[in-house]
Amino acid sequence: MLKYIASAVLVAAFWSGPRLAVAIEVIGHTSEIRVTNVELAPDGFSRLAAVANGVHPGPLIKAHEGDRFKLNVVNKLTDPFANDTSIHWHGFFQRGTTWADGAEGVSQCPIPTGSSFLYNFPSGGQTGTFWYHSHLGTQYCDGLRGPMVVYDKIDPYKHLYDVDDENTVITLADWFHLQSRELALNGAGASANSTLINGKGRYLDGPAVPLAVINVQKDKRYRFRLVSLSCDANFNFTIDGHKLTVIEADGQLVKPLVVDSIRIFAGQRYSFVLHANQSVSNYWIRAQPSTGFGRLPDTTEGGLNSAILRYAGAPDKDPNSIEVPSKLPLREPNLHPLFNPAPPGSPTFAMTLAIGFNGTKWSMNNVTWDAPVKNPILLQILTGAANASALLPKGSIYDIPRGATVELTVVASPVAAPHPFHLHGHAFSVVKSAESTELNYVDPVRRDVVTTGIGMNTTVIRFVADNPGPWIFHCHIEFHLREGLAVVFAEAFSDILVKNPIPQSWRDLCKAYKKAHPDFTLP
Repeated sequence: MLKYIASAVLVAAFWSGPRLAVAIEVIGHTSEIRVTNVELAPDGFSRLAAVANGVHPGPLIKAHEGDRFKLNVVNKLTDPFANDTSIHWHGFFQRGTTWADGAEGVSQCPIPTGSSFLYNFPSGGQTGTFWYHSHLGTQYCDGLRGPMVVYDKIDPYKHLYDVDDENTVITLADWFHLQSRELALNGAGASANSTLINGKGRYLDGPAVPLAVINVQKDKRYRFRLVSLSCDANFNFTIDGHKLTVIEADGQLVKPLVVDSIRIFAGQRYSFVLHANQSVSNYWIRAQPSTGFGRLPDTTEGGLNSAILRYAGAPDKDPNSIEVPSKLPLREPNLHPLFNPAPPGSPTFAMTLAIGFNGTKWSMNNVTWDAPVKNPILLQILTGAANASALLPKGSIYDIPRGATVELTVVASPVAAPHPFHLHGHAFSVVKSAESTELNYVDPVRRDVVTTGIGMNTTVIRFVADNPGPWIFHCHIEFHLREGLAVVFAEAFSDILVKNPIPQSWRDLCKAYKKAHPDFTLP
């Protein structure tokens, strides 16, 4: 408690603006995103946050197939201890625009406070459910994150649902009462205090603040888009009394799969169809977390880790629905793509990546990633690096030949597992899921975040190196990434600059960052 009081005093020392309420905002594909510090209390505990457009989660960014994003990020952060930023558009492949990927130390210099940067990139024919978040340190754990949806003009599943709009987006987030920089990081993660569903939640022994309410009408069918904005926790998501028909995983359509629970990891997204065919009433929506650190309780007592599904005509009160054991849990090996089912053939580039932890730092194959913030990988390529071996940091960057069929085998760690890994620039085929002992070379699910499971499991993924650029592959538990759990693949090195013309604004950004940090050294 003393830490919380000290934090509040620190906040008051430089924050004098009004306290803002959590709200829902929707913006288009051509918009301004203002990054600011505000004081929020989404679970009843007030703390300083870093947010987009004054709200948490950030506004839903809506687009349609074929739209070009023009998102001008304006940095107005006032926190003197953390006032740079960088935004990653999670799930977008950035073909030809690797400079807009937003990964700190890989594709850009951070945006210093007082500056702005226009992320101008095409949707590239992609449709589905995505999200955006800070890719600078652990900043998105402090609130800089939000959902994105690209609607398909000719959705092959349109006949399955009646409603798909901003009211059917469900975000899950773990929330910390301390700012991420204050957390006692021991290399294994940090303990959240509450789970937020659509920006609202409760914490243990805290006030009974209002929970998020999702409204439905009896007998209508809804396409819900479930987005994990989590920094750490994975969640077991259920809606009492209702089956969920999964039709999308991480922006990739899958064959319909009926389940009654969805285990979702940091960075993952699912679309599911819910038929509101139960009695008019209120039903608990549950997102029971698993972190392994104890503070975030795995319970829904007292409205913890919960929201409300409310039928039109039901009373304005908490549900009395009863949780029942799952009989149809989502298992990743049971997901199969609707289109292009076969993974790429025999690998021409195969690599095993072993997760390591020395008590302080994480590593891949005994090498810890340290982001070269002031001299990002793409800038090193732009300024004359001859090949991938010339890039810094040494030992964390691997050259992948143009057109290679890549197979990555990730060996899990029994420490702080499971680890959800995200690959920038691609979706991949999960040839072997952590939940399976078998390899599937016929129709494995395609996605962009995969869990390594627990113990010493192995996970095997495949993709084709057809997107020139430096792409980071990292654990999406942000504290693990911050402590080194990542590698970078320099894909089709000689094609990177030819295929990705760099705008002058990108070059100017590094100049502005270095000017703002003349004595900068990596922490």
